[in-house]
Amino acid sequence: MGGDSVVGMTRIDKQPSVAVSVRGLVKRYGETKALDGVDLEVREGTVMGVLGPNGAGKTTLVRILSTLIAPDAGQAVVAGYDVVRQPRQLRRAIGLTGQYASVDEKLPGWQNLYMIGRLLDLSRKEARARADALLERFSLTEAAKRPAGTYSGGMRRRLDLAASMIGRPVVLYLDEPTTGLDPRTRNEVWDEVKRMVGDGVTVLLTTQYMEEAEQLASELTVVDRGKVVASGGTEELKAKVGGRTLRVRPADPQQLRPLAAALDDLGITGLAHTTLDVERGAVLVPILSDEQLTAVVAAVTARGVTLASLTTELPSLDEVFLSLTGHRAGAPQDAEPADTREEVAA
Repeated sequence: MGGDSVVGMTRIDKQPSVAVSVRGLVKRYGETKALDGVDLEVREGTVMGVLGPNGAGKTTLVRILSTLIAPDAGQAVVAGYDVVRQPRQLRRAIGLTGQYASVDEKLPGWQNLYMIGRLLDLSRKEARARADALLERFSLTEAAKRPAGTYSGGMRRRLDLAASMIGRPVVLYLDEPTTGLDPRTRNEVWDEVKRMVGDGVTVLLTTQYMEEAEQLASELTVVDRGKVVASGGTEELKAKVGGRTLRVRPADPQQLRPLAAALDDLGITGLAHTTLDVERGAVLVPILSDEQLTAVVAAVTARGVTLASLTTELPSLDEVFLSLTGHRAGAPQDAEPADTREEVAA
């Protein structure tokens, strides 16, 4: 999967700078709707994070966009190609890294990459050069001749990413790419994804990890039970929850509790009760408007409290997801039907 478009193949007109366009996508399994009218757009050269719990429909979406299964309704255009009507052309423009490494563990790392290059119609010379270059890029040169089955989990994941880049894809799908990885290896994968985007690759990333979404994605689509429940930039979604937290840290720790009590007694309309972060020496005040923020700052000033710091914080993505869906992203849901692994688009 990857690379330049084939001469003579008709591309569908698309909006400038839109790499992935999905409209009304539906996929049913019996009575279950894995996708129920999903819409999303991914701009070229960006990372779109698709966030949701197990069974939300994330993997079904990726399988449709990579032509592995066919939708029941709706349209999806990727890199200018319709996923249903032009699957062969599309496969040359995309790369896919699933939840688990898909390389042949009996073959050496270099042989894995060379074989994929040949399957993608690269010449022997091109396939050798591409394998060498990607092994170096992903810090696997020293392990190039070892069977992939002897690699650590992180090395196998890097080899899997390298395999998805053999054909120089325009759009790369990463379906929960760091599942099961330790924090150090996860950071290594994140660094590689950032490098890919820096090279102009468009990435659609599915994840359950809030930290991963914040690290990589410029735009987010939150999916729950097959439906899009929210979309927008990271900060935009945080703002949609409808609140900020004012963190007031007095210079004198002895003023912490009296200050909290004074703020609770202000009587500002709609102002929630304060909480104490004793470990960090701060009073946390939930605020819903600029007027509340101004009133709190005025009250602190009137008491003559010397402040070490005064900051406002938006809610975390975990709090955003909980607010939007009623449960956390890692909460177990009904699993996506097993036959999504077997049905192949015509």
